[in-house]
Amino acid sequence: MLPDLDERPLIFLDVDGTLIPFKARPGSRTACPSDSGNPLLDRLDSNDGRRLLELDCQLVWATTWMAKANEVVSPRLGLPDLPVVEWPDSDDTRTDGLHWKTALLAQWADGRPFVWLDDETTERDRRWVADCYPGPALLPRIEPTVGLTETDFSAIHQWLSGSNLPGG
Repeated sequence: MLPDLDERPLIFLDVDGTLIPFKARPGSRTACPSDSGNPLLDRLDSNDGRRLLELDCQLVWATTWMAKANEVVSPRLGLPDLPVVEWPDSDDTRTDGLHWKTALLAQWADGRPFVWLDDETTERDRRWVADCYPGPALLPRIEPTVGLTETDFSAIHQWLSGSNLPGG
């Protein structure tokens, strides 16, 4: 029996520095040449879409690209349209060292297990989630110059198969 889609762990996806590394990946298979005027889109790796789908999680855009990620990034990675976290129209910046996305993603996840793939997560974010979030969560920091790697996907697979998740 397939798991209820609403019960699968969430994977929050950032774009810049996570799916689009700040340096070209050696030997990567680009999704397709960019015709959007953004040369960095050539750095998307078409394998990332397949590998993300294989995780059997609910993928969610958690990027300042917002809905534009479905228009521009999803097709290049072979992903369907994904839910999008809508960020508040606020210029308030946190002064406690917590990333501005952290509490909003925890609220959006609403107790479900989640993985947040971003190049800006810090130990402060991991501590806050461990102390304040009621469910399991994984917040690896993606190296922005290389983007997602096989090591990152292995760590996610290992975490998802861990006993800390429902059914694990």
